Amino acid sequence: MLGIEGYEPQWCHSGKTLAAVHRPRFSRIIGRTLEDAWLMWDLERRQWFADGPVILGFGDVNVEVTHRKFDECGITWGQVDMSMPLDWPGLALDWRPDAHPALVAARGRRLREVNVIERIMPSHWRPRVLHAVEFLFEGCRVAIYNALDENGVTDETEVDLPVGFWCRVPIA
Repeated sequence: MLGIEGYEPQWCHSGKTLAAVHRPRFSRIIGRTLEDAWLMWDLERRQWFADGPVILGFGDVNVEVTHRKFDECGITWGQVDMSMPLDWPGLALDWRPDAHPALVAARGRRLREVNVIERIMPSHWRPRVLHAVEFLFEGCRVAIYNALDENGVTDETEVDLPVGFWCRVPIA
């Protein structure tokens, strides 16, 4: 999937489901230090290829977060072997550390909390939409969010959705 051998995320569109599935593993990394972070990099365009997972390294465990479509998120644990070549037709891709200022700012900080951010929608058929996975570190915040069928990363101190139109679902 996504040109990454062995990468098979299970897609969720519910914050409660995503939190329940991953709570035990996230609970084990609370208090650990973010050692590294990687993004998929387009070598020809010299820019982040936002369709690929954002990888956060906590020593012996990597957390891989990917968004797709309007409201789907997949979290995997150590599935991406960054030493293997990426196979995306027509693109030359590789992994790049320190490729986003928000990830650089969080490196070396202890993880305090992880949440799912859901958007509250006016529709009855879909009252909540999975928007982001929020990592709260000592002294900073990193949110990996759905940027409409690709990933976005922000270090804004608070959710940038209108007041009353989002909620946090605690993971760990």
